[in-house]
Amino acid sequence: MSKRNWIIIAIVTLVGVVAGVLAAVGNRPRTYKEINIDNKESIVAIFIADNRDHHVVLRRTYGDEGDSAWRVDDSCYASKEMVEGLLLETLTKMRIREKVNKSAVPNVLKNLSASNTKVEVYEYRYAINWFGGKLKLFPREKKTATYFVGHETQDMMGTYMLRDGDKEPLVVYIPGFRGILNTRFIADPIAWRSHRIMDVAVKSIDEVSLEITGEPQESFVVKRRGEGFELIAGGLLVEGFDTVRVAQMLASFTKLNFDEYASAVPQAELDTTFRHAPKAILRVKEVNGREHEVKTYVKYANPDDLQTIADTSMYNTFDLNRLYAVVDNRDTVLIQYYTFDNILQPASFFTGRERRRIE
Repeated sequence: MSKRNWIIIAIVTLVGVVAGVLAAVGNRPRTYKEINIDNKESIVAIFIADNRDHHVVLRRTYGDEGDSAWRVDDSCYASKEMVEGLLLETLTKMRIREKVNKSAVPNVLKNLSASNTKVEVYEYRYAINWFGGKLKLFPREKKTATYFVGHETQDMMGTYMLRDGDKEPLVVYIPGFRGILNTRFIADPIAWRSHRIMDVAVKSIDEVSLEITGEPQESFVVKRRGEGFELIAGGLLVEGFDTVRVAQMLASFTKLNFDEYASAVPQAELDTTFRHAPKAILRVKEVNGREHEVKTYVKYANPDDLQTIADTSMYNTFDLNRLYAVVDNRDTVLIQYYTFDNILQPASFFTGRERRRIE
């Protein structure tokens, strides 16, 4: 037999041995100690779905420069705190507290069948991973775990969970944590989305404009000029403006967040609110050309006021803490005056007059 044939036989044999080993590893009986994911850094995607037709895919985007390395349904940035600080910590730290008592298994399985949250975990795995990780070949994304998460135990210290492939459910908990885990597996995409409006450092700002629709004379533009900025109001360049106040305003665009999505607001209230023009339109342009826009609208202190008061311009009907905003013509959210206090100021504020809100 030729040397070439011997080499081919050796390669085929090696591939067969490797395939056999991988199959044996993949089909080995799972023990109850393996409920958690060993390494959160290997997790690349998580799919969550519930019985109310909610579902979401959380996917890691390596090398992405944004609010976090995770995306919601391959579109919006995910909240880093929610994904990495809550979900991944849960998947890696959860442990089995106990097996469900045999007499209770049928009832627990019945409840799980009627109401559960399905969680699929996908990890980045190598078909060949030898010598302690020194030789890694054939990378791929692989579903490594599927859980059916049920309700909490009676003592509120554990959560029923059935792992795909297991015949009996388990009670799962996190050692040292007093509470339940089912509330951490949320299928609603909104819950995972980042609350970041923008994160722009002063050095990255090219231009900021604030259009005050009810007081056009108070609208202004701040433009980069060399290493500094200039203030333009009423179409004229302003000399001697308060550079400290402008600097405070420009610094406010770093990690600027909104309070919450307006998904729970009654549609009648939103329809009435957005029937009017926005109170202010904020635009931020970065030196790289990227642009951000926030339109703000008055929020009334009580939704019933929209139907009962004759003059909705009365100040004492306004919510003194929050207002509505539309971010980049996409998301309707609630923002806090406190967060935007240095931003939603008229031109006269930067020329020496006292601070006041735009109403």
